[in-house]
Amino acid sequence: MADHRKRRNHSLGVARTAASLAETYGVDPFLAEAAGLVHDWDKVLDEAELLARAAQYGIEVAGSPANSVALLHGPVAAIELPQLFGELPPCVFQAIARHTVGAEDMTDLDMVVFVADAIEPMRKGAYAERLRAQVGKLDLAHLFFECFAGGLVYVIDTRRYLYPTAITIYNHYALELAR
Repeated sequence: MADHRKRRNHSLGVARTAASLAETYGVDPFLAEAAGLVHDWDKVLDEAELLARAAQYGIEVAGSPANSVALLHGPVAAIELPQLFGELPPCVFQAIARHTVGAEDMTDLDMVVFVADAIEPMRKGAYAERLRAQVGKLDLAHLFFECFAGGLVYVIDTRRYLYPTAITIYNHYALELAR
């Protein structure tokens, strides 16, 4: 039961943080809050079920699907949620799909949800604190890039599987934001 409570509190924290970030960066706070609230909808599924649903929906996985299973809950939920919440626009589901891996063409809403997931109040540590301190000081693209780059450092430091598109996304923003 504690796991469900933790997951609920995390989702509520992401929703509230996304709404706040949206206000700061001129994004629709309702859409940000809605995406934040259900961003981890399919995180309750076990690995086998996530892999099966990703295959069923034709979700393209770069590299090894078995090594990418922790990232699949976003894209899987983005396909399933429109059936439950059809009144929400496609941009909400895109932000949900992209909150785990990112993309080279992140929208402002995508970036808000991605960052909110990293800095919601239950996230502890220097990484989250550093990002929270940058809210409103950095523009949204730079804040997202700081968040994304910090996530890569974590993956590398902990010797986890690095999703193959992460390098391409990193290089895209590194070059784009250096201009």
